[in-house]
Parts: sequence; structure tokens; C-alpha cells
Amino acid sequence: MSDKSTIEALINWPVFGHNKEDKQDVFIKEMRRLSALHSKNCVEYSTLIEKLSDKPSTLDKLSDIFPVPVRLFKQLRLLSVNESDIVKTMTSSGTSGQQPSQIFLDKATAGLQVKVLSKIMADFIGLKRLPMLVIDCPATVKDRYRFSARTAGILGFSLFGRKVTYALNDDMSINFAAIEQFIEKHKDEKILLFGFTFIVWLHFVMSLEKTDKKLMLDNGILIHGGGWKKLQSESVSKDKFKKRLCAVTGINKIHNYYGMVEQTGSIFMECEYGHLHASAWSDILIRDPMNFNVLPVNQSGLIQLFSVIPQSYPGHSLLSEDIGRLLGEDDCHCGRKGRYFMIENRLEHAEVRGCSDTYS
Repeated sequence: MSDKSTIEALINWPVFGHNKEDKQDVFIKEMRRLSALHSKNCVEYSTLIEKLSDKPSTLDKLSDIFPVPVRLFKQLRLLSVNESDIVKTMTSSGTSGQQPSQIFLDKATAGLQVKVLSKIMADFIGLKRLPMLVIDCPATVKDRYRFSARTAGILGFSLFGRKVTYALNDDMSINFAAIEQFIEKHKDEKILLFGFTFIVWLHFVMSLEKTDKKLMLDNGILIHGGGWKKLQSESVSKDKFKKRLCAVTGINKIHNYYGMVEQTGSIFMECEYGHLHASAWSDILIRDPMNFNVLPVNQSGLIQLFSVIPQSYPGHSLLSEDIGRLLGEDDCHCGRKGRYFMIENRLEHAEVRGCSDTYS
């Protein structure tokens, strides 16, 4: 189904050290191939292109690639393979009464998710699997066949951990006994922590503050994402999140990531300077919400997300409902190449979404 030479060239690309001109050539080639693939095999995507796209058929630039609105995945079953080829169905979280997004994965797409995520994570935590503390409860991962975004996140990041321990009980209270055993066992090792932002804040940081307890996790690296909408509504900035987390755990290596279930695996990691980075396998553009023109650096607009991963559904180019700004390209102080950006807020009237905004 896929052009192996193109995929392999991209998979073997340096994560954040690619030459801009070389990446653009290979990346746009893959975007053209995926656009043609999904147009041929997904009737709904083909209809969208026919009725809404006024771009040239040559697709010479990233901005020529038609973006599918992410909300459409809540309304339609979008897939470019036979039902019999689907090996996983992933669902997004959603507000009460709303249909969640459904994302259908075949074996090739699921495999690409793992490969890409592994390479991105290695850039931040190294190649070695680390003892892992998940800031969530075991019940979250019980259903291994119908993945919620939260389940997929935990299982996906758990690939980079060993001796995985859950920090919370199934009632979302802190499991102090399990954490203390974990700390004692791995006190001389670098450890990995993972959790969704709002869960880390509400059920971990605030619970520790209420009990006036501190944990010795200063050898940890925390990867977290999702749920910023609720934190912003409670006036919790990224700086406040980091400072109060550090105060109760000692953790000072904290990396937020931006991503969505519609492009699982293709995450944008936050560097040491607080900037979100596109990897070799993803990219972004910022579009004016009124006329959809591409905006230059430091102008706020809707984020268009590109990924080489989606082979089984038309998710290679998505128009998000998030407002952000492109901050630059190839010149972040962290040394990573590629475009880097920041998220500002949600499009007005867009529903609350995010991996951890809704849970039971």
C-alpha cells in the first residue's frame, strides 16, 4: 500500500537534525502520495477535495495539501482500507453527549506510530528504557482493543519504560505505598514519569499539597500532555504547573507535548526553552481563521498539522481547533531543527477536547 522507499527515507531521517530543503522535498512527496491514496480509497475525503479544495493538482507546497477539519472525525467513519484490515480503533475523549472521534488503524499505520514515537522520545530520554511511574490508575488500560486517547497514551509511552508502576488507585487517590516502593527500588536510576496534564495536576500535585507530603523524584523526567483547557480555566500557567510540581516532587525535567488522537504518534515535544517542535515526520502551518491564508511568524491563527503516519485514514493533513503561533524555524536555542511554535488557546465555541479533559 505504501511507497516503501519514501517511508523508509523518512523513518531514517534525523529526528530534529534534518536539512530543511531535503526534508521539504521528501515530505511533500509523501504528502502528495497520501493525498492521492486517501482520495482514491476514501469516498468522503475524495468528496471533500472535489467540493472544497481549490488547490492545484500538482501540490507543490505544503500549503496546497487540503486539511481535513478534526471535527469531521466525530461525524464520519473515515477510513482508506477495508474493514477487515483494521487492527485497532482509537477514540478521542469528548464532552457529555458528543460523539467521540474514531480513528481506524491498520497494521502499517500502527507500526509507524510506534517507530516515530520511539525516535522522538529517544531524543528526550535516551535509547534506554527507564523505570516508569504512570500518573494514572490501572483501570485506564483495561480495554486493549478499543483505545481511548488516554489508554493509547499510557500504553504508547509505556513502551519506553520498564517496571511500570501506577501512582494512582482506581478511585484516583494516590497510591503512596506503590510510589514509595518504586522510589526506593530506583533511587539511584533515572526514571520516566508520564501522565495527562490535568490528572497530574488535580490527582497528584494538588493531592500531595493537601496531604503536605513530598516525594523524592528529583531523578525523574516527566512527559505530560492534554488537558490545558481546564488548567487555564483555573488560572494555572505552565510556569505555575512546573514550580508546584517541582516543590512536591523535586522534578525539574518536565516536557509538555502537543498531539491528538487523530495523529497519534506524531507528537510535538516541548524543548528546554518551552517551545513545541515539529519532528522529521510532522510539520505545521498557521492559518488565518477568517480566510485560511497561511500566516507568517508570530501571527496567531488556526494550526494545520501534517503527519506521514496516517496510512489507513485521511489524517495526514488536519485543521485543528487550536490557536497558536509559529515562533521560528531552525533557530531555537535548544539546537533542534525544524519549525517550532506555541499553543495559545482554543477557537471560540470549539468544544473542550484533549486527552484528559473528560474521564470517569
